[in-house]
Amino acid sequence: MKTLSLFAAPVLALATIVPATAADTGSVSYPGGKGPGAGKKVVLIAGDEEYRSEDSMPMFAKILSERHGFQCTVLFSTGADGMIEPNAGASLGNPEALDSADAIVMLIRFRKWPDEAMKHFDSAVKRGVPVIGLRTSTHSFQFPKGSTYEAYNNFGKNVLGEKWVSHWGKHKSEATRGVIEAANAKNPVLSGVTDVFGDSDVYEAAPPADATILLRGQVLKGMNPTDAPADYSKKRADGGEQKVNEPMMPVAWTREVKNDAGKTNRILCTTMGAGTDLRSEGLRRLVVNGVFWGLNLPVPAKADVTPVGAYEPLAYGFNGFRKGVAPATHALPASH
Repeated sequence: MKTLSLFAAPVLALATIVPATAADTGSVSYPGGKGPGAGKKVVLIAGDEEYRSEDSMPMFAKILSERHGFQCTVLFSTGADGMIEPNAGASLGNPEALDSADAIVMLIRFRKWPDEAMKHFDSAVKRGVPVIGLRTSTHSFQFPKGSTYEAYNNFGKNVLGEKWVSHWGKHKSEATRGVIEAANAKNPVLSGVTDVFGDSDVYEAAPPADATILLRGQVLKGMNPTDAPADYSKKRADGGEQKVNEPMMPVAWTREVKNDAGKTNRILCTTMGAGTDLRSEGLRRLVVNGVFWGLNLPVPAKADVTPVGAYEPLAYGFNGFRKGVAPATHALPASH
């Protein structure tokens, strides 16, 4: 377990809030119910321009709520018209919801939230909530030099366990097969996890020694799960050279990190997580298992990760999001 001295801002007092509803600006909520997650609140943050977190975070919230009983709130970036706008890097809807979060699931990229929003995220982290970070969460924040929360520009490396390094597989032409790390095959976060595949590429990653590697990413020659492994050499960021799959890069790992406030955050990070990657049942189960593990709840042997309703994520790519979609569009029907 590693102790960090990372955060520039002081610990802030928590505010008492009213639970979010679908009508709250920039967010949508799902009630808790019966199940092992009853009484626990998960806040999911959608905030990236490329990998369709605005599709995947509501999908996960519905699964956690309907299948497992967690109360969930999804926070979006929105434009001036109130519609979901992934390119609005300074926007975070209903950040007060973080004040009552028991866990955070996020897929964000280079966010520049104002101090009034960021203080809620900072407080949640400092009180030790578990964090599950997907894909570009390794480069979550990009605050200007001298900003109150500039230290959070290192959140990926120092907390999640890696920053943005490079596309290790060829972007949009070499997909990823998730391979379970044999030494950790019995880790509870891998319970029921099989057949992991994503059509996004492997990121270069070198998690710290205190990380428990769960999955490695086999770079494939094409974009289909039946494609053969790629076989060529490539230089790493540290200057060394290796075969692209020898060894395979880590694509999912856990850590336990002691923060400046003396609390420990349980961390699950995966560099997979494009909306289309999450059509993989095994990858969805890894994320859901991470919520249970992070909260010290027994991890189901095979968690139900069936999407609630249709899950039809758009292909990843900049400016490829659905236009004119309000957060409330993702609410469950009133008759549900």
